[in-house]
Amino acid sequence: MNEEKNNYFWSGRFETPPHELFQQLNASITYDWRLAPYDIQGSIAHACMLAAIGVLTTAEFDEIKTGLGQIMAEMAQGEFAINLEDEDIHTAIEKRLIDKIGDTGKKLHTARSRNDQVATDLALFIREQCRQHLCDLALLLKAVHGQSAAATGVILPGYTHLQRAQPVLLSHHLLAYFEMFSRDFTRLRRVLDSTLSMPLGAGALAGVNYPVKRGDVALELGFERPGANSVDDVSNRDFALDYLAAASNLSMHLSRLAAELIIWSSQEFDFVEIADAFTSGSSIMPQKKNPDACELLRAKAVRVAASQQGLTSLLGGLPLSYNKDMQEDKLYVFDTVDILLVTIPLTAAMVDTLEFNAGRMRAAAEESFALAADIADYLAAKGVPFRDAHRIVGRLVRKCIDEKKHLRDLTLDELKAEATQFDDAFYEVIDLEASLKRKASEGGTGPALVAAQLKLAAKRLEEMRRAAESLRP
Repeated sequence: MNEEKNNYFWSGRFETPPHELFQQLNASITYDWRLAPYDIQGSIAHACMLAAIGVLTTAEFDEIKTGLGQIMAEMAQGEFAINLEDEDIHTAIEKRLIDKIGDTGKKLHTARSRNDQVATDLALFIREQCRQHLCDLALLLKAVHGQSAAATGVILPGYTHLQRAQPVLLSHHLLAYFEMFSRDFTRLRRVLDSTLSMPLGAGALAGVNYPVKRGDVALELGFERPGANSVDDVSNRDFALDYLAAASNLSMHLSRLAAELIIWSSQEFDFVEIADAFTSGSSIMPQKKNPDACELLRAKAVRVAASQQGLTSLLGGLPLSYNKDMQEDKLYVFDTVDILLVTIPLTAAMVDTLEFNAGRMRAAAEESFALAADIADYLAAKGVPFRDAHRIVGRLVRKCIDEKKHLRDLTLDELKAEATQFDDAFYEVIDLEASLKRKASEGGTGPALVAAQLKLAAKRLEEMRRAAESLRP
């Protein structure tokens, strides 16, 4: 067989080289080159351990370490050639090392397999991306909290089913997103925990025939411990699934915020103005200002959710242990990483520049029947069973709709015609500020409660900011 035509590390058993179409199908180097820094980091730690157990001499280790450092420099300078026949970045780096230092480079792969190598690289990659996401998310939380604190006293109708429901403080409404993104922060931190078990040293699936010091390598690479089961080590992608699940939740929350801003920025609502920097125009209609950033946040959330489902489906039918299907895992992870690296900081910057129309929000609350529930509670406090009170107020709302007027326009005689318990206090009940002050339950929209929520959120924000800074990649 012509070795030049079958220049693969595994080619010894084969008489003919791979079909050129199989080469294209088989190669992952067109995308997994992104793992190069982590592969080199893992290779240096592995070589150091091989020297410690006598597989490599000190001189050989130094030679390998220097060669890998030079390869990293070549990559940084854009001088590292990527060839399809190298299959993947792990093979490409090893081949380049052999080109540079000769036979010593061939010793690097002792006591490891690409199976444990790629799983280790991917875990290191995801860990670093999560750290960046946490830093970006801390900035988003800061922006949301800042807008919440600035909106004190602004009243708008809260919505259910996209219909006006009850009045709430804008601060309270925005703090709902603070809670969502706080949970996302917690989820991403948990992803870091799922990357703490190191696959390297598991070999192809059964362990290796050398007294490797996996604990030392784990410590060097920032893992907490070596994996407990070599079969699981090479087949486990739970850390990638955990990452995609956290990313999907986060993207869904970004999408919900974006969807609301799209609605609120419409002329029909006119609740908020999105800065020009996050909008675009029409190719034909000069007057248009489209919330394209928000619309794309919605679209990207769908892609992230699809990636989560894609990897789950890919893994679901695989027998233990490693299967070539798992090569595709990185496509889902890389695409999601690229999306979050843009969408989180973009949303933070956009939220920070939002301008809310307090007057229009208040008018919308006053125009609606958002205080109907307060009136039912007012009657219930006078001894009317709540279900009867609910029906009475419903009839009053129907009357106002038919006669095109507001509840405040009803006379006391009209009210008493429905229920004799009505008195002049009714007109105090249908006051927006008074309605908010009556909200006394913990977590509600009462001004004093929201002030306490803002104070607590500021404390939590500082804790998350410090945590993110301590993890900054």
